[in-house]
Amino acid sequence: MNAVLRRRLEMAVRARDFLRAHQTDVASQATALARLEELLARAESLAAQQRVGDVATRSATAQSEALRREIQQFLKFLVGVGAVGTKANSVLAEQLRLPPTNASNRAFLTTARVMLQEATTHRHVIATLGLSVSLLDDLFAALEDFEKTLEATRSGRRYHVGTSAELETVATDIAEQIRVLDGLVRYRFGDDVELMAAWVGALNVLGSFKSRREQVTGEGETPTQAGPDAVQPAA
Repeated sequence: MNAVLRRRLEMAVRARDFLRAHQTDVASQATALARLEELLARAESLAAQQRVGDVATRSATAQSEALRREIQQFLKFLVGVGAVGTKANSVLAEQLRLPPTNASNRAFLTTARVMLQEATTHRHVIATLGLSVSLLDDLFAALEDFEKTLEATRSGRRYHVGTSAELETVATDIAEQIRVLDGLVRYRFGDDVELMAAWVGALNVLGSFKSRREQVTGEGETPTQAGPDAVQPAA
């Protein structure tokens, strides 16, 4: 979650707590507060899902990096076999070449699978050169695990993008609901200087609260006092 969303949710929580502490018998205020609480619950759920997804993605990425290093060692063994067996089988030596160190994970996987296929086809050559054929089985298993971690990373990133987009939408809805509540509070408590100061303080979180959509379209306004969309810096 980015800093803007965190501050917006913090502001909404403080506004909710204020309204809970100063409830009135005005039905519209109760309805608006209930809607804010519903939106906050959804935002908190999405934020939790986002954190879980981030942890899972980082874990899958770390696993893929470790597996890539392990596979690289297997491939070096095969390249060594190819070098030794050049005279006996020049085709095998040509196929057993390490992928570039800067190759993408997908390109690395493709090259490694080609090398495994060639080595499997020429198992008898590998055996005669003294290299354990079981290495090919271990390489196959490592490549399977590597592909799974790559898919887990891709899925995690797709999930993160979807969750972030929904969280942004909910945060925008929260800002709009705060505007509604701000009007109700000013109408209900406008003559109470102390309560209004507390309300403005609840919304006084440093930073701009324009949503991404508002930043792109230029919607919204910058009030001269602390409010649901922008706040004054603390003294």
